[in-house]
Amino acid sequence: MTLKIRFSTFFAPMLVVMAAISGCQSQSLLEGTGGVAPVPASSQMAVPVPFAWGGEVRCGAAGCLLAAVEHENNMLALHRIDGRKSTLLDRVQVGYHPDSAAWLADDLLVAAVEGTASLDVFRVRGSKLDRLQQIKVGFSPRDVMVVKADGGRYTLLVSPYNGKEVAWVLDWAVDDQQAPNVKKVSWCEVAWHPTRLKKVVGINGSAIAAACLDDKQLVAVPESNLLSAPVVVARFSAVSRNARPSPQGNWVYVSLETGGRNARVNAETGELQMIASPLTGSVSVAPLDEHVVIWGEDRELYLQRLDEKGMVVETRWHAVSGFATSLQLLDIDGDGERDVVAFNSGGEVIDVVYGPLWDRASQNRLLKQRAQ
Repeated sequence: MTLKIRFSTFFAPMLVVMAAISGCQSQSLLEGTGGVAPVPASSQMAVPVPFAWGGEVRCGAAGCLLAAVEHENNMLALHRIDGRKSTLLDRVQVGYHPDSAAWLADDLLVAAVEGTASLDVFRVRGSKLDRLQQIKVGFSPRDVMVVKADGGRYTLLVSPYNGKEVAWVLDWAVDDQQAPNVKKVSWCEVAWHPTRLKKVVGINGSAIAAACLDDKQLVAVPESNLLSAPVVVARFSAVSRNARPSPQGNWVYVSLETGGRNARVNAETGELQMIASPLTGSVSVAPLDEHVVIWGEDRELYLQRLDEKGMVVETRWHAVSGFATSLQLLDIDGDGERDVVAFNSGGEVIDVVYGPLWDRASQNRLLKQRAQ
């Protein structure tokens, strides 16, 4: 049985022991209510969200909103991020163990909740989260992805915490009178963190893909036929935790938990390149460029510049405050540089690291104490 580090209560000492054993958005809508967190001098900001298994920042013309789940507290939190400070707006109770959240529109979001086997839908009204409805998906969900948004109608992909089935919520709108059209399809064992690919070998056109933890695969389906059986794009010898495409779509980067290597797949040829890791591996990934990538681990991010063959040319480091289970790239402070949001499933805060990310990264390894 493969050992997976999934639980947000695992702190750094336990993570080290386990690795050894295994081998391993609009300000006009929102009025702040307190909980302001200033930015440290190190060009990072810590947003107080404990056990943040997932979430998303959405930026509009008047500002940025962060929706994030507090996994162990069974809460969904809403924060406003104004440049380099954050303000807590609202927190609401949800069912047992929420795992992720995604924005549908500037004032509409969903949270994936394990205990209720559901997507919980919320509207942002003023500075508050207003619960609208609950979509039952038939299993404990890990991730929710917005695949299509058109005129207030949405198609969503829901991936499981455990199991082989994913669920599609097809052509749904908040005001629908009929029950949501939910279709379950067999994919692979534990498909986490689905993503969109511009292209991938074996599929004509754009695709939706996911790394499969237990099956150690990268799989994908065409956007033109979402209910089809997935194509196996690549297989790995270690747990494949997270997959993300490079900005131009030429490579699919895959974080591998163990083995001292990560991977990338050539989207056109299917060539698999193994990338040397300075650590056991990684649990999250965010490509900055075709050959520059950020990998997430416990309390640190490492950035690597690669050559055409996947050989590491240089490695740099950013410290974060917890187990960086998911990374999001976007320009939060409006300075034209991409920033990275580290959702820390083990720890007390979400870290925002401000760009330019490569230039500000250290050439020496950094490891900070877990934020309390």
